[in-house]
Amino acid sequence: MNWKSEAELVEVLKPTPGPGQVVIKIGGAGACHSDLHLMHDFVDGQHSSIGWQPPFTLGHENAGWIDSIGAGVSRFREGDPVAVYGAWGCGECGKCKAGFETYCDNPANSVIPGGGGGLGLDGGMAEYMLVPSERLLLDLPEGLKPIDAAPLTDAALTPYHAIRRSWTKLTPDAFIVIIGIGGLGHMAVQIAKATTAATIIAIDSKTEALELATSLGAKYTFKVGDEIQSKVKDLTGGHGAEVVLDFVGSEQTMALGASLCRVLGDFTIVGIAGGVLPFSFFSIPYETSLQTTYWGSRVELAEVLDLAAHHLITPKISKFNLEDAPQVYLDLAAGKIEGRAVIVP
Repeated sequence: MNWKSEAELVEVLKPTPGPGQVVIKIGGAGACHSDLHLMHDFVDGQHSSIGWQPPFTLGHENAGWIDSIGAGVSRFREGDPVAVYGAWGCGECGKCKAGFETYCDNPANSVIPGGGGGLGLDGGMAEYMLVPSERLLLDLPEGLKPIDAAPLTDAALTPYHAIRRSWTKLTPDAFIVIIGIGGLGHMAVQIAKATTAATIIAIDSKTEALELATSLGAKYTFKVGDEIQSKVKDLTGGHGAEVVLDFVGSEQTMALGASLCRVLGDFTIVGIAGGVLPFSFFSIPYETSLQTTYWGSRVELAEVLDLAAHHLITPKISKFNLEDAPQVYLDLAAGKIEGRAVIVP
């Protein structure tokens, strides 16, 4: 892809692994809304200072099998099923050693600052993908197929991290509001159901999305425009929700999310639709924490894969061939994809 352009299919050479590197035969690559931002919102030169130079192959949610390994790789053998951790940092700083390569402290030494395969470097929308280090690969638990694991590396890992950091507030008498039941939001409902005892409230503009949320564990669902604030206040005894997650990030959803929080609550903005939330002493309830999150850690991805292997979370997948990928992105932009689209070369 290039900035300000739609995705297109091109022929590329099969990568060859250098020392410490691994080539993956792709078994599934998820199509994400973030890819649409890459295509439509970024401009020439905007990311030149951090090394993002198109063209590059899309696909930052990836899983498959080891195809070939470079000198010095010791953990894997050809044919091993693996998931790819998507953020590629320096591997040496404190954040990277703790597994949070998303927040690498040494951008000058990162593989690709703030990105990874499909985000600045060639990703998994291809038959093969080069991974720069074996530390970025996780074994797939028994019974978990690459096509099912691929979307877990972002569409599940990102909401898992956002929910996990608020676990202490998600007690049996607590409420969690999930705004936007799309690729990430439908996983967030399942993760909240599997890992907390809180009551789940789902919000979306589409009836079918709310029906999906109900089937996955949401107790209450509200459609945009349904006097949501008063209804949530009524459900929560007038207090508001302990945790609110916004998987859209527009001006409207951020304003709504802030209005649904309670004192000492968490409001986490995950979606990157570009909205702005006015923040002042009286704009949100006292001691409500306002935060953004970006992806999750390698350790958390291992936990996510285990949840899926134990059938506690399952991505809703629509499968497509590689030649269908350009149309998939058009359908994703038009809101026609339910759950997660996964490209299988």
